[in-house]
Amino acid sequence: MQDVYLNSEQAAAYLGIKERKLYDLVAVGRIPATKATGKWLFPRAALDRWLEAGLFTPPGYEPKTPPMIIAGSQDPLLDWAARRSGSGLALLAEGSEAGLRHLERQEAALAAIHLHRADDNDAPANVAAVKESPHLFDTVLIGFAEREQGLLSREPVGGFNEALARNLVFGLRQAGAGAQLLFDKLCAEAGYQPDAISRSNTIYTTGEDLAFAIHAGQADCGIATRAVAIKAGLHFLPLVWEAFDLAIRRRTYFEPALQAFFTFLRCDEFHAQARALGGYRTGDTGRIKLNR
Repeated sequence: MQDVYLNSEQAAAYLGIKERKLYDLVAVGRIPATKATGKWLFPRAALDRWLEAGLFTPPGYEPKTPPMIIAGSQDPLLDWAARRSGSGLALLAEGSEAGLRHLERQEAALAAIHLHRADDNDAPANVAAVKESPHLFDTVLIGFAEREQGLLSREPVGGFNEALARNLVFGLRQAGAGAQLLFDKLCAEAGYQPDAISRSNTIYTTGEDLAFAIHAGQADCGIATRAVAIKAGLHFLPLVWEAFDLAIRRRTYFEPALQAFFTFLRCDEFHAQARALGGYRTGDTGRIKLNR
């Protein structure tokens, strides 16, 4: 449930200004606020009306619009949809947790995430991560697709535990990447410490980087999606279906680039491409999973 009243830090972040400027506006009565509880609080609904009506434009007030970038996890269907939609959205693939940090700092318009946690069977992991961030209090989480994650390898492998027992060399992803979080979880379930497992010397930023490394013999196997395995011509051992979601601030949703992108996700061409790539379910595409 979203907060009705914002404190000064939250209100400044919501408006895209510094707290000092916020207090300057309060001092001259130019922004809706209350101090009934002994500290300044800002009604979210009143701030929205203030912004939408354009009641005041004091010097130095510049609402911040984030760059039209999708930060976070790399995904073949997402990459294709961003191009095919004609949205002009750029992509910054640094992993799910990095994507959320870019969204928090308003350095990206969207964060593409697929998080995994050891204690909750992953079902609410994306939702929980957004809820737990004090800086993402105005964020909506929208379903993009479900993806099949598994073990990529040059030769068939009977299971994740078998790969560990055979001491195969794993290609790993950066800390905070969804695939790496899944790898750590699977290792814990198998009773292995991740640091004790054979690994390549290189950290791979995307699933496609990992697939190339496996082809090149730099690693024996690693975690990525079925779509990546098919594209690379590698063996694929399915492990889990995961939620792949998009986090966006409410005020950014109606930007033209994002409207073009989300409109495209509703068309038949998008769903046909998901089927063609393999390893996707699009029944939840566009569903609002959280509205803070």
